[in-house]
Amino acid sequence: MSIKSRLAKTTVANPEPRPVATRVERRVPGVDPMLELRLRAQQVMFDRLGSRLFDASLTSEQLRTYVVEELHNAVAESNIPLTDTERDDLVSDVVHDILGYGPIQEFLDDDTVTEIMVNSTEPIYVERSGQLEETASNFASQDHVRRVIDRIVDQIGRRIDESSPMVDARLADGSRVNAVIPPLAVDGPSLTIRKFSREPMTITDLVGFGSMSDELAQFLQAAVEGRISIVISGGTGTGKTTMLNAISNFVPDRERLVTIEDAVELQLQQRHVVRLETRPPNVEGKGAVEIRSLVRNSLRMRPDRIIVGEVRGAEALDMLQAMNTGHEGSLTTLHANSPRDALSRLETMVLMAGLDLPLAAIREQIASAIQMIVQITRLSDGTRRVTQVAEVAGMESGVIQLSEIYLFENAGLDSNGRFVGAIMPTGLRPDFEQQIRQRGIELPAGVYDRRPPQPHAAP
Repeated sequence: MSIKSRLAKTTVANPEPRPVATRVERRVPGVDPMLELRLRAQQVMFDRLGSRLFDASLTSEQLRTYVVEELHNAVAESNIPLTDTERDDLVSDVVHDILGYGPIQEFLDDDTVTEIMVNSTEPIYVERSGQLEETASNFASQDHVRRVIDRIVDQIGRRIDESSPMVDARLADGSRVNAVIPPLAVDGPSLTIRKFSREPMTITDLVGFGSMSDELAQFLQAAVEGRISIVISGGTGTGKTTMLNAISNFVPDRERLVTIEDAVELQLQQRHVVRLETRPPNVEGKGAVEIRSLVRNSLRMRPDRIIVGEVRGAEALDMLQAMNTGHEGSLTTLHANSPRDALSRLETMVLMAGLDLPLAAIREQIASAIQMIVQITRLSDGTRRVTQVAEVAGMESGVIQLSEIYLFENAGLDSNGRFVGAIMPTGLRPDFEQQIRQRGIELPAGVYDRRPPQPHAAP
């Protein structure tokens, strides 16, 4: 007998629960029988547990154990004959809805998933190995999506409503969350989650993935230890923050770091770190603290280096001034498709500061402050590679000069459609090599030497 037939003849225990409409999503006509059963069981659970679900004296593990026990009791008291598999699936789904993040919880727990995309009640999409996949999971209703969004936002003290229908938030593990609700999201609430590794990736991991060569990793280590100011450039989802995390591990423990981010994502391993985060406006539209204010304030905190998660606007000017006034070796990221584009974007962002600076002065500031640009690209096969490392080599005839130190050499595609190639030295030596040596850091032999290509297909 099908689940639908069994449901038609039976009901879940406690058929007349107290009203809990504010906590249970609306039922959707025409949904599958297991979803109908899940919604009914969920309503019974809210009725049984009530305020105990929000008991602050219980740890998350104690609360989970309590919910699972009560749910098993509720299912056992019902006269619906379920198979062991159906019972386990029901318990898991309801626990996720009550204590977790509903249908997306399984993808949050899946380490192979790097991004989760929810488009209202449509099928949930995820990203694995750089490729989008449509899943068989979805939310039961728009109310269901809103409840999960509200739970995420409430945990970090932010808000989302019709007066403020967009929000950037983060989960406890640091995963970045963006949510948009109606009226901005026309077809229903949208939720996007960028996941981060439970264990921060190291430069060794990136070498193993084929994102860079071992020689380049050694060069980047020497550059960071030698206090070279670096900009990491790339498109959306190319792994800029991952790269920033990885190379920041080379900053010596004796140095004091101040990090500045819109939403905390960096996972620095040093002991002497001060983390600053922007603040959105309150209900009255006041109290916002932007990145530019935090960059200015950080200069009064005696930092050895300043790390800005990403520059997007007028704070670029303050970041450049910090790099030019005794904070060499500072690091940041920005969106751009090439090192040359990165310089153009910096010029535009500095102009956003509204100081009416001449373009020549802006370019002088950029050429003086930034010494190296690391370009990361997500290729069409989904792999993320360092495709260019360029030195900012000063000004000539009013134009900022770039010297390519490393360049990705494409050797075509393999039988699986994966790019085969490697990041190779161009043979040029950067002018800042002397600065690195003056700090007592010796570059390994061969980091600049041209040699026959050694194609590397990412795993």
